Amino acid sequence: MFRIAELGRKVSKDEFDVVAPTLRLEMIELQQRLRRADFPTVLVFAGVDGAGKNETVNLLNEWFDPRWVATRAYSAPSDEERERPEYWRYWRDLPPRGIVGLFLRAWYSAPVLDAAYGRITTDQLDARLDRIARFETGLADDGALILKFWLHLSRPAQKRVLTRLEESKTERWQVTKTDWRHYKMYDRFIAVAKETISRTNTGQAPWKIVEGEDARYRELTVLTTVRDAALRHLSARDRLHRAAVPTTATAAPLAPAVTAALCAPTPAPAQPSILERLDMTRSVTKEAYGVHLPELTAKLNRLSRKAARRGVSSVLVFEGWDAAGKGGAIRRITAALDARHYQVIPIAAPSDEERAHHYLWRFWRHLSRAGRVTMFDRSWYGRVLVERVEGLAPDEAWRRAYAEINDFERQLIGHGIVLVKYWLHITKDEQLARFERRGASAHKSWKLTDEDWRNRARWDAYEHAVNDMIEKTSPHDAPWTLVEANCKRHARLSVVETFCARLEAAVKG
Repeated sequence: MFRIAELGRKVSKDEFDVVAPTLRLEMIELQQRLRRADFPTVLVFAGVDGAGKNETVNLLNEWFDPRWVATRAYSAPSDEERERPEYWRYWRDLPPRGIVGLFLRAWYSAPVLDAAYGRITTDQLDARLDRIARFETGLADDGALILKFWLHLSRPAQKRVLTRLEESKTERWQVTKTDWRHYKMYDRFIAVAKETISRTNTGQAPWKIVEGEDARYRELTVLTTVRDAALRHLSARDRLHRAAVPTTATAAPLAPAVTAALCAPTPAPAQPSILERLDMTRSVTKEAYGVHLPELTAKLNRLSRKAARRGVSSVLVFEGWDAAGKGGAIRRITAALDARHYQVIPIAAPSDEERAHHYLWRFWRHLSRAGRVTMFDRSWYGRVLVERVEGLAPDEAWRRAYAEINDFERQLIGHGIVLVKYWLHITKDEQLARFERRGASAHKSWKLTDEDWRNRARWDAYEHAVNDMIEKTSPHDAPWTLVEANCKRHARLSVVETFCARLEAAVKG
């Protein structure tokens, strides 16, 4: 695999000076096109110590306008980062559409180091590489251009580079004891690198192995690879938009949002849904509610304080019909919690900043530190509910979202987060009654909108989408809790009781 990067390739100064002016102009023009593009560019740099990763990133910042470049380099996670799932810091740092992101020591660094040092088994390495592949596939499916560069040195070349740097008065700071220790482990690192590249080299996120000893050869290879791949990606995106919606020969390609909006919603079939099996007559008397709610509230308070001390975080997801009582259920939970230890995230239509990222980005960045409770009033399931039914996401986008959501939630649970997902269900007649009461109430009429009525008109399509959602996103460790909510008192008790049970299981002992 690495023989092609151990041939001693070089570019003379005269050769470099001939092509550099034209190439630099091409890179400037390319960046202006990328700024207007509907996708981000993600460039990942990994490789042998001393092969020029830092220098290459510095060159790209010099040849591009750095105002539209985001450079991210990672060291050991901070306390803030360790208290969240591993990929939180990478999602946080993903560039928006139109921006070039340069990533050093990113998601490949930890698994490669752990495998080389023998801290993980081959099977564990494979599992972590599979997670990387899913991460990159999700970004690429959303349109991102991903290029990965392995900057390589043969073992003799690495020794020459490290020795030269160490003997330089101005550059010796670049060489550390760790670099020499890794040099002694060269064969082990290369074996892990081969496995890593083989398992994660895909058409959507390809690796480019670059010989790194000669700086000018390395720089030309990286720059021309970025230029050619970006031009191909720009052309492919243009063709995609033209194919999505017929246009005249002189018309500009349609924006992605316009293209997506033209996708027809999936019609609801006649088969019964899982929601129809719920007993919607379940209710709780006012007297029983007055007894049980204070008991549950006190229990939740004790459990939440224990979870905070142990650093156990919780994520609660509230989905359901308009007027199903999500807000009321959330308020019964917050009443039991320390206000310093929770946040409620209301999810509406994405902002311009959020639309410029992958749809999961805005949810990743709201994940709290250890011991906190985060409640989402509507959530990432909007991709397979409202965006599906209203035609706001292309068919292939919401269909692949089930797997993306399951992977996201596996990462939350794998980090020890208590994940509880609620669907609050009411009947169509009950919703109508609540709408009418809202409309007649001076202090609640603001809650009733034209969108609520429009959603009601598509009840059957939404019910079909909910049925699919429950079927496809209910693994054993992240099941949906279906709450019969025609009776608000029953729904609120059910929500608090379920959270208590899940939290108690997490902090027992």
